[in-house]
Amino acid sequence: MRARTIKRHFREGVRNIFRNGWMTVASVGAVTMTLLLVGAFLGLILNLNHMAEKIEDDVVVKVLIDLTATDDDVISLGDQIKKLPGVETVVFSSKDDELQSLINSMGQGGDVWKLYEQENPLNNAYIVKADKPQETENIAKQVTNLAHVDSVTYGQEVAQNLFKFTSYARTIGIILIAGLVLTAIFLISNTIKLTIMARSREIGIMKLVGATNGFIRGPFFVEGLLLGVLGSIIPIVGVLAGYKLVENSITGVSSIGFVEILPFNPFAWELSAIILIVGAGIGIWGSLMSVRKFLKV
Repeated sequence: MRARTIKRHFREGVRNIFRNGWMTVASVGAVTMTLLLVGAFLGLILNLNHMAEKIEDDVVVKVLIDLTATDDDVISLGDQIKKLPGVETVVFSSKDDELQSLINSMGQGGDVWKLYEQENPLNNAYIVKADKPQETENIAKQVTNLAHVDSVTYGQEVAQNLFKFTSYARTIGIILIAGLVLTAIFLISNTIKLTIMARSREIGIMKLVGATNGFIRGPFFVEGLLLGVLGSIIPIVGVLAGYKLVENSITGVSSIGFVEILPFNPFAWELSAIILIVGAGIGIWGSLMSVRKFLKV
C-alpha cells in the first residue's frame, strides 16, 4: 500500500472521529470504562494466582513424633519418610526448636512460653516438603500410617480456599468484562455506522470509479483503531498509578506475610500493553462489524 494512501486513510479516519461528535465521546467512554475494569480484574486475578502459588509452594507437612519414641525410632521414621514417593526434603525439628518457633511466632505474648524451656512439653517433629504441592495431601496420608507418628498437620486447606476464591473471582470478572467489551464494540460499531450512512453517496461514487473494497474500508479501520487507542489512555495511566500505590501500601504491611504482589516492573507495564492491545482490538472489531454489516461494497 502506498504511503499516500495510508496517509489518506489516517486523515479521513481522524476527520470521522471529530465529525461524529458525541458518538465518538460515547464510544471512547465505553472503551475507557471497559478497559479500566479489564485492567483491574486482570491485575487482581493474576496477583491472586501469584499469592495462591506462593502459599501452595510454602505448604509443608508437619509430622509430630510420638513422645515415647526413642532416638533410633526417630531416625528410622525420618528414613521411612524420605523413601515415600513425592517427598523432596525432610528436616528434623527438635522440641526445643519447636518451642523457640512458637515463642517467636507469638511476639510479645510468646514470653509466657519461656517458662517451659526447662520442661518442654512439645514434640519433636519432621518438616516434610513435597516436590510438587499437589502431592502434599497424599504424603500426609501416608505419613499418618507410619509408626511413632503422633499427628500430622499441613496447610493445604488455606491454599485450596484461596484457589476457590480465585476461581470465582476469575469467572465473575470474565463475565463482566465480556459484557462490557460487547457494549464497547456495539457503540463503536454504531459510531462508524453513522459515518458510513453519511457518506453512502460518496462511497457509491467511489465504487463506480473503481475504488477497491480495501480502499473504502481503510478510513473506517483507522477510525475504529483510534477510538480503541484513545479509550485505553486513561486506563493505562490509572493502572500505572494505581498499581504503584497498591505496591507501596502493601510493602508497608509487614504483618501479612502471604500478601506479596507481582513487582511493578515489569508487571504494570506488561498489563498496560495488554490494555492497549485489547483497546485497539475492540476498536478494530467494532469497525469490521460495521463495515461488514452496513457497507455494501
